[in-house]
Amino acid sequence: MASPVEQFELKPLIPIEIGGVDLSFTNSALFMALAVVAAAVFLTQSMRGRQLVPNRWQSMAELSYEFIANMVREQVGSDGRPYFPFIFALFMFILLGNLLGMVPYAYTFTSQIIVTFAMAMAVFIGVTVIAIVKHGVHFLGFFFPAGAPIYMAPLLIPIEILSYLSRPISLSVRLFANMMAGHTMMKVFGGFVVALGVFGVAPMLVLIALTGFEILVAVLQAYVFTILTCIYLRDALHLHH
Repeated sequence: MASPVEQFELKPLIPIEIGGVDLSFTNSALFMALAVVAAAVFLTQSMRGRQLVPNRWQSMAELSYEFIANMVREQVGSDGRPYFPFIFALFMFILLGNLLGMVPYAYTFTSQIIVTFAMAMAVFIGVTVIAIVKHGVHFLGFFFPAGAPIYMAPLLIPIEILSYLSRPISLSVRLFANMMAGHTMMKVFGGFVVALGVFGVAPMLVLIALTGFEILVAVLQAYVFTILTCIYLRDALHLHH
């Protein structure tokens, strides 16, 4: 029986090495590209007709757009409108990456910590730059809660800085851990089904239930990553604490 973690192995499809640095095009890169293509095709094709009475695909595209637009409006406010394209693209990329990973023999790139950490760092650096550009030195006030007594500063400021710096870690680990754990469990129960043969009815039922649960987790984790991005952006724009 194959190891449950074998499915997460990075495999070079097109070996590329430049200056001793391995830049190979891997199975992870392939499915990231497929997620981008799938998002582009879904959105462009579903909205091509722009029917007054939308069909199923147009309804899904419009619901996706409205869902993220409402999230940005509620969490960030009108100041978040310029950042909507990035947040919408981030949501679609993670969502389709998670869902593509549910296809048999596909690769779930969101189960790689380096991928989720790279996305989390992009969000972290982006919102930090936005905060510094918008507020200048006043951004430092974010690390000292309003109304707190000044004598608590030596204790509160290091805690707040540490909490702020841990954002990309918590953001990336949450997505990575959920996707990796779910797919590992599915692989384990799938192995039981094969090993037990005709007696594998019970693990088969568990596997079916796990599959439905993992689809729900795939959508939920894309939502969680996106709404936390909106919250971090709100903090950067308004210095809410």
